[in-house]
Amino acid sequence: MTELPVRADGLRERKKAKTRAAIRQHALRLFMDQGYDATTVEQIAAAAEVSPATFFRYFPTKEDVVLQDDFELVALAELEAQPPELSPIAAFRAAAAATLQQLTPEDIENFATTTQLTMTHPEIRARALDEFVRTTDQISVAIARRTGTSPDDFATRNIAGAIIGVVMAASMPWGTQQHGDVIGMFNRIDEGLAHLDAGLPLPQGGAS
Repeated sequence: MTELPVRADGLRERKKAKTRAAIRQHALRLFMDQGYDATTVEQIAAAAEVSPATFFRYFPTKEDVVLQDDFELVALAELEAQPPELSPIAAFRAAAAATLQQLTPEDIENFATTTQLTMTHPEIRARALDEFVRTTDQISVAIARRTGTSPDDFATRNIAGAIIGVVMAASMPWGTQQHGDVIGMFNRIDEGLAHLDAGLPLPQGGAS
């Protein structure tokens, strides 16, 4: 059987994805080994065997190497794949569950590492706000495709913003919640989305 030739653009994308993953993996290792503040872009680039210029082609800032991962791409693809009869919130809830099923032990470890770094370094938290805005835009586009509305429609963006609000509330540790509890975080996201889909009812009792 004759093998089909591999498209050059496909090879380029695979090479780019491999380089991006290598940069990020070495960065996370260095952050945990010697500390985020003590690690430079030059050290990350050297460990990944790329130039600093190449690092910045993949990640605009050092903070971005912590925040930008493939989970978002997987979740958005799963959102697109959900049945059209599901409401946007129910579809996102199903997409989050499907994304969790695809996480490997290494993915979960990396997720725990990036969550801890984000919660303990103000500069990463500040940059995370930009990421939340960008993700809200992407979710708005996905919802608009499902509902036949415009991504710029306020109601569409309001739903996307509410979903992001749930993710933020579930991701930020409080009380006895732990930074590295990735499964617990996904469970809280699911619980929060169910609460949102139910209209955000408050618990009965306790207030006069």
